[in-house]
Amino acid sequence: MTAIDIPPQTSPLADVTHQLQTAGYVILSAASVCAWTQCSLDKLNAIAQSWHGMPADPYLKDGGRYRTRRHASFTFEQGVVSPVAHRAHWQPLTYNALHGGMTRWFEPMPDEVVSSEPWLRLLRAFGQTAVDLRADNTAASTPAVQCIEAHQFRIDTTDGIGRPTPEGAHRDGVDLVGVFMLHRQDIKGGETRVFDARGTSGERFTLQEPWSLLLLDDARVIHETTPIQPTQAGGYRDTLVLTAKQSTFLEEA
Repeated sequence: MTAIDIPPQTSPLADVTHQLQTAGYVILSAASVCAWTQCSLDKLNAIAQSWHGMPADPYLKDGGRYRTRRHASFTFEQGVVSPVAHRAHWQPLTYNALHGGMTRWFEPMPDEVVSSEPWLRLLRAFGQTAVDLRADNTAASTPAVQCIEAHQFRIDTTDGIGRPTPEGAHRDGVDLVGVFMLHRQDIKGGETRVFDARGTSGERFTLQEPWSLLLLDDARVIHETTPIQPTQAGGYRDTLVLTAKQSTFLEEA
């Protein structure tokens, strides 16, 4: 039986914070992302060109060769995005049973991307959403700094299958997660699943539209994406994943 892609149910931009606080996740269309970032689709697409030619992920413990990626870190405070010196990505085993506990040094994102106005607009929108999500828990006069990590991912089908989340259904140990769909090329699969971290309810859908966005309250939901397979040779899936954690990055103790 051929799998049927379930289109995501998008929400109006005005409902982002409410949806995150009540449902734990929200999906925005590309048009809403453009309004959210105050940036045209053409300018966002210029960022997406840097997904080509990324280095292989050398840390995959399942022996796969299906993932290339880059990484960068930033802070957001009172409307200002600031780059952070290149640093390792680290997660505890409690959040990533496959790759947790590893100090992973990925190649940095290109300077021409992370210094570009479209990129800074995107991070400002994401950082402000993270602030708004926890606004009730923070003194209005002194919002906490948001520590943001950015991950460029390409999952390919060179070996016949690619795994967007080889660690399975998981949380990331942060406050807010953003998964941007950039491009799907000659693949099937890649269904996203979001589950209530404290219950049994869940939703599944397939992000298809370039620059559509899934935002997740990481404290409330667990997420995963199913493997992809090629429909023609050379199939791949490009995503941008942003995470925000209040006051501090996840660091090895």
